[in-house]
Amino acid sequence: MKDLLEISRALSDDVKDMRFGGEVAYVYNPLEYAWAPHELYLRRFGHATPDGEALRPAPKGRILMMGMNPGPFGMAQVGVPFGEISLVRDWMGIEAPVGKPPHEHPKRPITGFETTRSEVSGARLWGWARERFGTAEHFFQRFWVHNSVPLVFMGETGRNITPDKLPIEERQPLLDAADRALRASVELLEPSHVVAVGVFAEQRAKSSTRGLDVPVVRILHPSPASPKANAGWAEQAEAELAAAGIFFEGGE
Repeated sequence: MKDLLEISRALSDDVKDMRFGGEVAYVYNPLEYAWAPHELYLRRFGHATPDGEALRPAPKGRILMMGMNPGPFGMAQVGVPFGEISLVRDWMGIEAPVGKPPHEHPKRPITGFETTRSEVSGARLWGWARERFGTAEHFFQRFWVHNSVPLVFMGETGRNITPDKLPIEERQPLLDAADRALRASVELLEPSHVVAVGVFAEQRAKSSTRGLDVPVVRILHPSPASPKANAGWAEQAEAELAAAGIFFEGGE
């Protein structure tokens, strides 16, 4: 059985030589240039092992929460899903050197942990986790957070292009690679539920887990582009989890 590091490396290898045309002018792969903090995330919270030690088996039965792909000011910068910088650094205790993609948009530079822009979706998701569970260690006893597609796509102007907007002939090989990685993660972690953050994540979760005995639950995406999410995302997400039978106590 693979571990989470092997799954991430395999996914990065699967997508690194893919080429995208149309409106896509820039592609970033944070599993390459931001591998150092990504590896810390996998080791510290995926396998709960101190730095430098051999990986312990990943805990079973947690809730696997998954998003779509890296945000330009979050995982694209620091290699952690929904990676709001301050929460990754100060709450999770993760900070490591970050390199550069080989082809960088001048309006979307990678500045790693020096980034000053907020990833609003990440601020909402990880902010909820901190408020509800207290410590990162307590949250990750119950949850694991993963992104489906590892790549960031941008147009000539720097506009973010989501994977669902790619032409089908380019999109499908990418989704196949992402689905293999998600299925491998599900088989490794044996989660009680897969919680898909948004419609795209729900589609990938259902595709990846076909034939496996794990329920897929969708919750509202915390994007600031969603008027519904802007009207109290955390409360709505908790209500959706409760409706699916997922209950928990917060704090330590």
